[in-house]
Amino acid sequence: MRKRFVTMLVCLLSLSFCALAAPKPAAKSGGPDKAYMQKIWDGWATLDTANVAQYYASGDRTFFDITPVKYNSWQEYQEGVKKVLAGYKAATLTVNDDAVVHPHGDLVWATATIKTDMTEQSGKRDMGAFRWTVVWEKQDGKWLIVHEHVSEPLP
Repeated sequence: MRKRFVTMLVCLLSLSFCALAAPKPAAKSGGPDKAYMQKIWDGWATLDTANVAQYYASGDRTFFDITPVKYNSWQEYQEGVKKVLAGYKAATLTVNDDAVVHPHGDLVWATATIKTDMTEQSGKRDMGAFRWTVVWEKQDGKWLIVHEHVSEPLP
């Protein structure tokens, strides 16, 4: 009986120490979250790149997009996407509930799928989904996108 009591006590103490040693959830960094992600996509839904420029870092950066695959700076990205967006007259872009944000000091990376509902200039409606991976860096007190990858699943 005494042996069983000692064994139980050792097990309880071990579990207690494990609970104390377990990693704690990261404190809220005040950085990007799902609401911030949606704000960015709401900007894209205006079909005007000027409405999202404030979220992107300037300089040499790599942005992967659906077409033409790769841009080497925000300036290049902005100009290229303007041509694609010109083919549309309306868009609704919604960050889905699978959004996950990973803070890491002055960097934050996140993944999400984006529900898309876009209307071409011809009136044809395109509905689907994008995959989005994004990396923000805190620069001068602002969280700016320094890398982004947007892709669309094959039909």
